[in-house]
Amino acid sequence: MLAGIWLAYSCFGLISGAMPPLIGSMSEEFSLSRSAMGTILAAWPLVFIATSLPAGALLDRFGLRSCVSVGIILISLSGLLRAVATGYATLFMAVAIFGLGAPFISIGAPKLISVWFDQRDRGTAMGIYMTAPPVGRIIALATANSLLMPLYGLSWRLTLGTYAGVAILVALIWWLLARDVRQSTETALDPHAYAASGLRVLPSLLRIRVVQIILILSTGSFLFRHGLNDWLPEILRSGGMTASEAGYWAALPIVVGIGATLTIPYMAKGSRRTPILVGTFLASGVAVLCLTTSSSALLILGLLILGTAGRAAAPIIMLTLMDARQIGTQHIGSASGLYFAAGEVGGVLGPVLLAVVADLTGGFLGGMLMLTGLSFALAALTIGLRVALRNGSG
Repeated sequence: MLAGIWLAYSCFGLISGAMPPLIGSMSEEFSLSRSAMGTILAAWPLVFIATSLPAGALLDRFGLRSCVSVGIILISLSGLLRAVATGYATLFMAVAIFGLGAPFISIGAPKLISVWFDQRDRGTAMGIYMTAPPVGRIIALATANSLLMPLYGLSWRLTLGTYAGVAILVALIWWLLARDVRQSTETALDPHAYAASGLRVLPSLLRIRVVQIILILSTGSFLFRHGLNDWLPEILRSGGMTASEAGYWAALPIVVGIGATLTIPYMAKGSRRTPILVGTFLASGVAVLCLTTSSSALLILGLLILGTAGRAAAPIIMLTLMDARQIGTQHIGSASGLYFAAGEVGGVLGPVLLAVVADLTGGFLGGMLMLTGLSFALAALTIGLRVALRNGSG
């Protein structure tokens, strides 16, 4: 099951990470400004916001095997439609379809961990599955401009179509590998009531102070990550790199982040969790400042720190939510739906804000300073999370 969800989540990273290294070619063909492309990049998080809560309830009702299969098929369809887009509207719709399938994978993964692993092993299992999206993005960044574009005569359409084909293959593999844990008698007898209870529990979850803080942290961390992930190749290109060089260097923090994702969630247990989370936010802010300099050494240092700290925040936040006493495994789908719904509000704002600021100021410096300030604010808010945890409010 862990191997299957890892493959599914890697396709999530592959399809979502395929456009950033191709932004230059696509924008040129369709005559799109940075702001216009920013709204396209934000299309799937916008849809994700609306679909994440129903997806969580559907996962609780119908199980992982069917729902994750649907999710992979939808993100592969999104990739195929991007490859045949004819302009802004069709490209926007193609990217938006990704938001219909993505929640089944993003929410299905923590649900799988909560069902198939005990609390002692969840941190390690989560660290493993969260390496999947970075691996998918690395493949996209490393192969788009250096391998597939030259192979296909600089056709970004065939490049995107190839990645979509990989996702279709993974959907078949998941279907063959996956199975659902047998539900309890109560759940099996009344699946409609169970799904409804998943939606009814949302107001109760939202009243928990710890959950409230976690949702704010989720929004801010997604804004940071989506904005930087989607525009990092272009940020590096604006500093003088070629498209291929920018793709390789943009992959560096993702490569480093794989090791951080595997180790830091395992280390972040008990009383160490919130201090480590504060450290990741502070370090991420410093890393972005390093990217604004003209020094090659500081640039590399910033990318390394970004990979170490920037990739570790999400699993720690999710583990904190997963271990909250008021949330049982039967409602983790709904709770995860809340987490990702809040997060993708930031996922929409991140790419758009960076693009708008870049168009208004003629560069990415203003947007980078905005991300730095956000990171420091999230670090301060995490201290408030520790206080709430100590007060027993979740």
